[in-house]
Amino acid sequence: VQLQASGGGLVQVGDSLRLSCTTSGRTFSGDIVAWFRQSPGKEREFVAAIPSRSGRAHYADSVKGRFTISRDNAKNTVYLQMNSLKPEDTAIYYCASDPQGYWISTLQRDYVYWGQGTQVTVSS
Repeated sequence: VQLQASGGGLVQVGDSLRLSCTTSGRTFSGDIVAWFRQSPGKEREFVAAIPSRSGRAHYADSVKGRFTISRDNAKNTVYLQMNSLKPEDTAIYYCASDPQGYWISTLQRDYVYWGQGTQVTVSS
């Protein structure tokens, strides 16, 4: 099972991007889905996560108010809308899913399936 992250690119400060995460071989409508990111020389960090059905999404403080995570279970897709991008948002963004979680975790080890990552570069 593999997740596919897409939508990255090179943008200017203040621009927006929308990342998408899909999966093949299974549906992840029942999974908690998260986005993580990793900048050069830094640890991979939690960005945002969304529960499978009801409940609130959770965001890292650094992206709160600028990023929005959403899902379309009919399309088997989770999105990360990123607005007001900053140079410090430059990173490889990974999506991940937890098929058995009951609450959102910010820890990588709690996510079972991972995508290959998509590069986001914010130029000043």
